[in-house]
Amino acid sequence: MATYPVHDTLLTTEQLLQRCQLIAGLTLGQLANQLQVSVPADLKRDKGWVGQLLELALGAEAGSQALPDFPNLGIELKTLPIDQQGKPLESTYVCVAPLTGVTNQSWQQSWICQKLQQVLWVPILAERQIPVADRIIGSAFLWRPNATEQQALQQDWEELMELIALGGIDHIRGAHGKVLQLRPKAADSKALTAAVGAGGEPILTLPRGFYLKASFTAAILRRQFGLII
Repeated sequence: MATYPVHDTLLTTEQLLQRCQLIAGLTLGQLANQLQVSVPADLKRDKGWVGQLLELALGAEAGSQALPDFPNLGIELKTLPIDQQGKPLESTYVCVAPLTGVTNQSWQQSWICQKLQQVLWVPILAERQIPVADRIIGSAFLWRPNATEQQALQQDWEELMELIALGGIDHIRGAHGKVLQLRPKAADSKALTAAVGAGGEPILTLPRGFYLKASFTAAILRRQFGLII
């Protein structure tokens, strides 16, 4: 049985990737059993469970802090549910989007830019019909956005932030953006936050989150594994 050191501020990138190799090929149930964690019957009420399990196994330290999951390495951990052809099953949540005070912020200063500087992707074979415990952990890999990806992300972010600043928050749909989208991110319809209305007035609206479109993560997988998706 593998052992999983949980908190190690001296963790190196090589050690992190070695930990990933240890768990590649395991089912979520097998990993949860090794870590003495119970497996939910489904993820409807536990959407973050898979990510939390991987954080525990790999020794991520940031928790809910506004830091990369591995702060000393500057690496963000993202699980990526895929089908048997290696196609992402959904868009990937990155972070909450600011809805006020955004006028003078630059892409380089933004939290989403910082979170995407270096990502540890962990693909999970997670087709809907596969029970949560039987879903399989794939081969993790490190990714840094290349110049083309950075440009596409920045362009989408700037267009979305301009709409937010000009009071167009309620007109933004998931179709906006080529690689990045803005979607409601709230536990329920009562969780409202401050934003700017069409006339510049303060309004309350649902919190929004930035998501990477599945077509974007599919391209990342293609480049990494030579997949035909």
